Amino acid sequence: MRKAPRSTARELALLGLSQLPTNPGSLEEKQLQEIVLAAVRTLRSEVQDILETAAAELQRGSDRLLSSQISTTDIQSARSMVYEAVELGQTAINRIGTAVELPEVIQLTNQSEVRSYTLEILKKVNGNKKEIDKLLKESIVDWQIERLPRIDLDILRIATAEIMFIGIQEQIVINEAVELAKRYSGEDGYRFINGVLRRVVNKLKVV
Repeated sequence: MRKAPRSTARELALLGLSQLPTNPGSLEEKQLQEIVLAAVRTLRSEVQDILETAAAELQRGSDRLLSSQISTTDIQSARSMVYEAVELGQTAINRIGTAVELPEVIQLTNQSEVRSYTLEILKKVNGNKKEIDKLLKESIVDWQIERLPRIDLDILRIATAEIMFIGIQEQIVINEAVELAKRYSGEDGYRFINGVLRRVVNKLKVV
């Protein structure tokens, strides 16, 4: 499925947010452009890392198959090695599938629409960080914002900035944030982010 320009922009912004200064302040256009360029380089590096990991998994799978033929003394051990080899192969295939999608993402980063929206997100998050974080603190239940994984917090900041300061439709923002979390966050991160953003939306409607 073809990736939308704004989805690519959100991904670039997520990779770029970690490079913003800790204390919010004005950033020159050149600084922001350099942050976006660094995010693109991160994506390119990710393709190489994924392919190298997949190659290593395929090699391990091959080794396990060979061992199942020449090193085992019973059927159960051989069967276990074959299953492990199949699992390694499937994992490698999934990684390669992800790597195949990334070149299209990288190509999209050259589009002016993608660069422009990435910069807009970075500017809105950087310029309104205190207000964004205040709303997030009020929307996070039984947890402290300071203890959140950085990637989860940045996904929440992007989504909140889009709703509060860019005016993107709430459900679109939540869906996009969930997809980012599935790619970059922990196993259950997307559920947590979905819940927080729904509370963000409810609080904004009350105001």
